[in-house]
Amino acid sequence: MTDAPQSARAQRFRDIVVPAAQRAGYTGHGAKARFARDTGMPDSSVTRLWQGKAVPDARFYAAIADATGLDLGTLLVESGTLSHEALRSLSETDRSQVRSPLTVEEAADRLGIKDDVGRQMFYATYERLKRLEEGHDTAADRRDHGGTAAQM
Repeated sequence: MTDAPQSARAQRFRDIVVPAAQRAGYTGHGAKARFARDTGMPDSSVTRLWQGKAVPDARFYAAIADATGLDLGTLLVESGTLSHEALRSLSETDRSQVRSPLTVEEAADRLGIKDDVGRQMFYATYERLKRLEEGHDTAADRRDHGGTAAQM
């Protein structure tokens, strides 16, 4: 007999993942096999996921998020795997401990940069600094003097 809470959770997971997978191109003949290959999941697990009968093993969540284009945090919260509070707690944890680097978009958000032009300038500055650190700046880059950001 199926455990009702587990069954509801499996259906909820399916209702989030399957439409996202379809939007990502997992449709038609062989869709489940391609999804299994791309996520590393066994074919039988993908079938049970598509039917809403089982929730995949947690080790596949990141691959599922990547394949479907879903944000991993959103997948975890909306599927009922993680509460909003638990996700927030993880977000506030020292990122070096969880090996999750701060994205440039998150940095702009945390700095309060909301204006589109300001954000684009911030992103361009970040990319330029990254090239300098990696030693990939070119003579053309040095002549640019921030022209890309200034053109916005």
